[in-house]
Amino acid sequence: MATVELRFSAQPEHVRTARLVAAAVARRAGVDEAVLDEVRLAVGEACSRAVGLHRSNGITAPVTVRLSEEEKTFSIEVRDEVPGVGAEGANGVPGARNGTAEDPDSDGEDEMGLAVISGLVDDVEVTSTEEGGEIRMSWPTTPVTALP
Repeated sequence: MATVELRFSAQPEHVRTARLVAAAVARRAGVDEAVLDEVRLAVGEACSRAVGLHRSNGITAPVTVRLSEEEKTFSIEVRDEVPGVGAEGANGVPGARNGTAEDPDSDGEDEMGLAVISGLVDDVEVTSTEEGGEIRMSWPTTPVTALP
């Protein structure tokens, strides 16, 4: 099982880099070429969400992206360091967070991002604990054969 871990400061300009790395690693892992755009978009949404949560909550810790190649699956975990409200989330949306004092409507953006990710990825799991939140997404892979 090969794993790549990317940690970046919570700045919007780093989200593009995370998308590019995710697409490259997904391609190498054997994710179907037709699905790579969905991988890029889903990682972009998850990373943008994590960056937004860090910035709106004054968290300076980096966002972590872990890309793992397993036997028949490629998975991506995007982790933030913002304490959550538990698995039930805000307004009953799993993994969603309540708005902050500075931005009381931020939970609406949070829910929208999660809805977009859920529409792009069949296998997605969102968790939120007191230590932070995580979005785990996975896609099937096909064996990559070496060129002669």
